[in-house]
Parts: sequence; C-alpha cells; structure tokens
Amino acid sequence: MGEIILVRHGQANSSAKDEAGYDRLSDLGHQQAQWLGDYLRDREGPFDKVISGSLRRHRETTAGLGYLDQQVDARLNEMDYFNLGRALQDVHGVPFPGPDNFASHVTQVMEAWHKAEIMGVETFASFEERVTSVLQEAAQPGVRVLCVTSGGVIGMIMRYLLDLDPRRMSHVLLPIMNTSVHRVHVIPQGPILAGFNAIPHLDDPARAHARTHF
Repeated sequence: MGEIILVRHGQANSSAKDEAGYDRLSDLGHQQAQWLGDYLRDREGPFDKVISGSLRRHRETTAGLGYLDQQVDARLNEMDYFNLGRALQDVHGVPFPGPDNFASHVTQVMEAWHKAEIMGVETFASFEERVTSVLQEAAQPGVRVLCVTSGGVIGMIMRYLLDLDPRRMSHVLLPIMNTSVHRVHVIPQGPILAGFNAIPHLDDPARAHARTHF
C-alpha cells in the first residue's frame, strides 16, 4: 500500500491584504513546522519523496520540518483567494470578509468560481485539474510521499476523493488547521481518504495557543 501525507503550511501573515503580503510564516508558523518535523521523525517512517508548493510559506514549512532536498511543484500552490474575493465583490457586490463572516464568504466564492461567474488567475476547472494531477501522480503502490501545500489544495483533494460539491468543499476547507496532517492511502482500487486535519504535534495542552486556522 502506498501513502500520501498532505501537510498544510504553518501560520502565515494573517493580517495581510494581498497574496504577496500573506506569503511568509509567522514566528508561530515556524514553531509549528519545527514541532511537526520532530513528530514526523519520531513517529513516521522515511518518505520516498517530499514535494512542496513553490510559495514561500510552503518552502519555509518544508525547511522547518527538516526536509531540505524536496521537489518543488507549483501545482501544489494555493488558489488565488484574494483576487477571487475582489472578483466576487466586483460581480456580486459582496465585500471581502472579516473573521466573523469568512465562513459564508468561502462558500460564496467557491460556488461563484465553480459556475465561472468569477475568476482569479485561473478557472475553477484549471485549479481542480492541476491539483488532482499531482495526487494521481503521487498515488503509487508502495510509495510514501509527503506533500507540503495549502488548505485550498487539501480541500480540492477532499472534493476529488469524496465527490464533494463546491458548497461541501467549502465546509471542508474551513476547519483545516496550520500544519495539520491529512492521510491518503493508495490501494489497488485507487487513493482513499485515511485521515483528516490531525494535529498530534499540538496535542500537549501547553501548545493549545498554536492550534490556529489562519
């Protein structure tokens, strides 16, 4: 049996107003990555391949985990949420949200993007195609792969594995935590979901402050 472990990046610059400003780990994000790296070395066997997205927060997280010779693959990069949010405002008059109304905003963005009413730098279909192509290539019998990526990519993989519509995909996106671990087992019938949103490296009550979503 093969296995793919997906890791969301550590906490980034959550006060940013655009993608460029967001794309760096906070001090806590670096700590989260170090703790997860310690956990993986203690509890997991070796990986045959380590892949990260090309964004700064992906590369910083991968380095914090202790993997310095990873393969970089831009197909693991996040959706362009800031531009999608601006497009939703332009087309439907929905303002970019604060923390209290982000949950409903994600659903509106996913549904409008899926219907091709809005677009950022790519269509929903192109985002789906690039993400699922990485999963399909990584899903090899007997091979263990670690992928460091973003919440939207993980959500799209959940959509692929569980046949989720855009609304349910948005509901899966919301609880994904920084440096969370998601497992996909590769069986003869194909990849199947084996674990979602685990944070065992943050189970210690002294690390409760590090259980972050953004």
